[in-house]
Amino acid sequence: MKPDQGLALVPALRSELRKVLSTRMWWLLAVVLLAYLAFLGAVMGFSLTTDPESMTGGLGTVTELDGRTVAETVYTLAVSLGYVFPLVIGALSMTAEYRHKTITPVVLAEPRRGVVLGAKLLVGALLGAVYGVVGTAGAVLGGLPFLLTKGDGAYLGDRAVLTDLAFSVLALAIWCVIGVGLGTLLTNQIASVVVILAFTQFVEPVLRLGLVAIDALAGVQKFLPGAAAEALAGSSLYSSTGMLGLLDRGWGAVVLLAYAAGFALLGRYLTLRRDIS
Repeated sequence: MKPDQGLALVPALRSELRKVLSTRMWWLLAVVLLAYLAFLGAVMGFSLTTDPESMTGGLGTVTELDGRTVAETVYTLAVSLGYVFPLVIGALSMTAEYRHKTITPVVLAEPRRGVVLGAKLLVGALLGAVYGVVGTAGAVLGGLPFLLTKGDGAYLGDRAVLTDLAFSVLALAIWCVIGVGLGTLLTNQIASVVVILAFTQFVEPVLRLGLVAIDALAGVQKFLPGAAAEALAGSSLYSSTGMLGLLDRGWGAVVLLAYAAGFALLGRYLTLRRDIS
């Protein structure tokens, strides 16, 4: 980024933050995320401390889960099952500009579209981190009573568990950045949300289970975005119960950041460069 673009990024960031904070959508979704992950945390906390084999549906071989593994699995549920929230809010930050026809004054005020996109990506990372904290906190609060009463403890003083919590927040922040890039590429709001829901709730889960059943393609599922995010977090429901394998944390970060960069670059040079009326 050129020096003048760096200076221009400051007012653009202020503008993007005002847009986010002046609407109710971001905190309404955060409240829903908190409640959703607290519910999932309670369900998984109960299930994994009672009968972990029931969570696989017969699709994997379950080994005995120790207390730390159970805690890590419950605490990282936001990355395994809640990442659609930061992904959607990231996409909405760009698609809303096109839906409400505000993209025209945005690019008139700041004609350097790379600056506009850069500001949205940075604010998306910040907002995604907030969602990461909220979602992770929900999973912890939901699962904690069962880990304390039925399991081997909370493990909230364990360094490995705390590291997983921190990287879970980071993974969800990157998911929000991916959402901004996807919203830049697919500017139709309905289309982008449909694509997100279809991919996260159906396409990727089916692909991951389908690919692992084919010996020659079993390793490919590790490079899908959801699997990469779980690798970055360091644990997941799928890997802990023996259903699916993951990359190591470093490669998970590389793959997930590559998706974020890829969508942002495609959006910048295939969509954002077009004439806006």
